[in-house]
Amino acid sequence: MIRATITLGTVLLTVATTQNLAQEQQFETVMTPAFSPITWERLVNAEQEPENWLMYSGTLDSQRYSALDEINTSNVSQLEMKWAYQIPVIDRAETVPLVVDGIMFITEAPSNVVAVDAQTGRQYWRYDHEVPDDLRICCGRNNRGVAILGETLFMSTLDAHLVAIDARTGNLLWDVEVAAHDSGYSKTAAPLIVKDKVVTGIAGGEFGIRGFIDAYDAATGELAWRTYTVPGEGEPGNDTWAGDSWKTGGAATWITGAYDAELNQVYWGTGNPGPDWNGDARLGDNLYSDSALALDGDTGEIVWHFQFTPHDVHDWDAIQVPILADINFEGRERKVMMWANRNAWFYTIDRTNGQFLKGAPFATQTWAQELDVNGRPIRVPGMEPTYEGIMVSPPITGGTNWYSAGFSKQTGLFYVTSFDGEQIFFKRDEDYEEGERFTGGGGRYDQPMDAFHSSIRAINPETIEIEWEFPIMPRSSAGITTTAGGLVFTGSADGYFFALDAASGEELWNISLGARVHAAPISFEVEGKQYVSIASGNVLYTFALRD
Repeated sequence: MIRATITLGTVLLTVATTQNLAQEQQFETVMTPAFSPITWERLVNAEQEPENWLMYSGTLDSQRYSALDEINTSNVSQLEMKWAYQIPVIDRAETVPLVVDGIMFITEAPSNVVAVDAQTGRQYWRYDHEVPDDLRICCGRNNRGVAILGETLFMSTLDAHLVAIDARTGNLLWDVEVAAHDSGYSKTAAPLIVKDKVVTGIAGGEFGIRGFIDAYDAATGELAWRTYTVPGEGEPGNDTWAGDSWKTGGAATWITGAYDAELNQVYWGTGNPGPDWNGDARLGDNLYSDSALALDGDTGEIVWHFQFTPHDVHDWDAIQVPILADINFEGRERKVMMWANRNAWFYTIDRTNGQFLKGAPFATQTWAQELDVNGRPIRVPGMEPTYEGIMVSPPITGGTNWYSAGFSKQTGLFYVTSFDGEQIFFKRDEDYEEGERFTGGGGRYDQPMDAFHSSIRAINPETIEIEWEFPIMPRSSAGITTTAGGLVFTGSADGYFFALDAASGEELWNISLGARVHAAPISFEVEGKQYVSIASGNVLYTFALRD
């Protein structure tokens, strides 16, 4: 690996200069410049305006592919930082901003959003959502992004609300309580717009909640439909939960999904069943935990499901962002969904009907011998957690996790941040108490993280072969974006932001940002100039080619 071509000191000096300039100029909160309202038609055809980044994953198919190519393999080494926005809350930033006609919308922990000039980082307005002190959250005070329709932004909040905000002024339009935060419900993911509805998931699987996916009327905030991810009494799949275990079944939906406008299907991943590690309390396959769900975009009805890990006892949430593409598969065009799962297996699935097409491990795993013809794992005996503990790969963090994978229309390759680790899993007996953690065990490493291998891997979705890998150290939680310039942009836990050749995996450029990268990059264009932005620590950095 090539490292330290640009030093942290250079970055910090530039940031300090930017901040000093901002402090010297006193700006009042102002409206954003006028922009063309973001219609549903524009969202469906988002790939036709690569100058903008109109949703969490860039486009409804969630490929995270930018058609911009000003920055490419021949000149990416000339990237330099143009501005940096200091997020005032000292917490890790997992935000993926939106860019609309030169205006950037950035979310901040715990549940705030700010509008800035995408060329300069100058602030227009900010909206702060006050959260209560008695939050029950698993994994940090995070907010990953907003959605937009018309001139309205939609944001999930850490206290399990959904709010609508005027994108021009930052004024609150409506506020809906989705679920009771004191029962363990929370929300961190960016919503997804589907026609005139705001589709959104829920977090809190560690607290024995019952997961669901909601759709709200974008104009009024009225609930249009709710689909539970743990079926109730009398519903198909309820018999896969022993007794009343479905009532505390988890299966949270805490990462943004995807949508196929032609099929009118929403695709969403679900989390692990509860309690996480003691399956004795919930015998059965535990539908629809650890599954990909295809929902009717108008009604929320489950069209089909695919369960990656039946009766999961290792906390391998299937909450990865589904990536949709039309590819040549075994001699004919197929509409597929590609999925690198936390359980360390990669899947190519027909997204029209949920048919399993092909799968193989993409990271080290010791729990499954193979997948059968339907994609169901054939387990290795004796890999379930015990009271004493047992070593299994992948660890609780998985072969990958929530951070976004990417797909390149140029190369036809799927790119994922992967981890080859192992962990000791153990279970314990635990009674459910509303609002308290309900996990039934845990896990521990017996080696430091740098003892394990981590890498960016490029996978051919037709052959399921790994075409190349780029080692990173230590384990990363950064997402991936590809571009028509032949590039893969991503970051790492040691604070680097870097660009790889999408075809070969060769590192072409890097910069040390000085703090762990937990977010996914975006690319956009203003006045004919291409930019790339990424959050690191609690700073959002924006880069472009030297003038």
